[in-house]
Amino acid sequence: MSKLRLEISMSVDGYVTASGVRPEEPMGDGGQQLHEWAFGDDERGREVLAESQRSAGASIAGRRTYDLSIPWWGADGPGSSARTPTFIVSHSTPPEVPEGGVYTFVQSPGEALTRAAAAAGGKDVDVFSASIGQQLLRAGLVDEVRIHLVPVLLGAGTRLFENIGSDHIQLEVLDVIEGPKGNAPAIRRHPALTPTGRAAPAQLAGTRRR
Repeated sequence: MSKLRLEISMSVDGYVTASGVRPEEPMGDGGQQLHEWAFGDDERGREVLAESQRSAGASIAGRRTYDLSIPWWGADGPGSSARTPTFIVSHSTPPEVPEGGVYTFVQSPGEALTRAAAAAGGKDVDVFSASIGQQLLRAGLVDEVRIHLVPVLLGAGTRLFENIGSDHIQLEVLDVIEGPKGNAPAIRRHPALTPTGRAAPAQLAGTRRR
């Protein structure tokens, strides 16, 4: 059964980018080290990345993430050769989109989730933009959180767990994978404590797009 998972690399102090994010430095100054676990010489990290790509049938990202990442993603998207269908939450379609690309531009996180779940073919839907992830988490729609926790204190940048409201979100640990570049805990909502008033995807229309 398809799950919606929030999967992202994060520093120990809770940042998913460093400060100074700009087109030539999409992860901020020095922020690329958050991804070294996946693209360095750590075989375990590469295995974790490969499993993540195999189990994801569709992805969701915000427009800011798209704009910063498209020079590296190209037409194939974040899934690289897997060409995972990728739904971008945006007010508009960019004037230039790679020909033959995997991207679909939608108006809200709720629409993105509905369409991504339909496209995933029973595999997971992966969201990896901080703001979109926050909105879906706050609405009670995220089934699993996968944090690639990197042993660095960035001190500033984009925080992952901001703007999620004041309600306590109870979680339980599913697994922890250790590696030389960091740990990867997999966490899900505690099924006995999941709020019953979960927002339907349509209720997320008109929220922010980043």
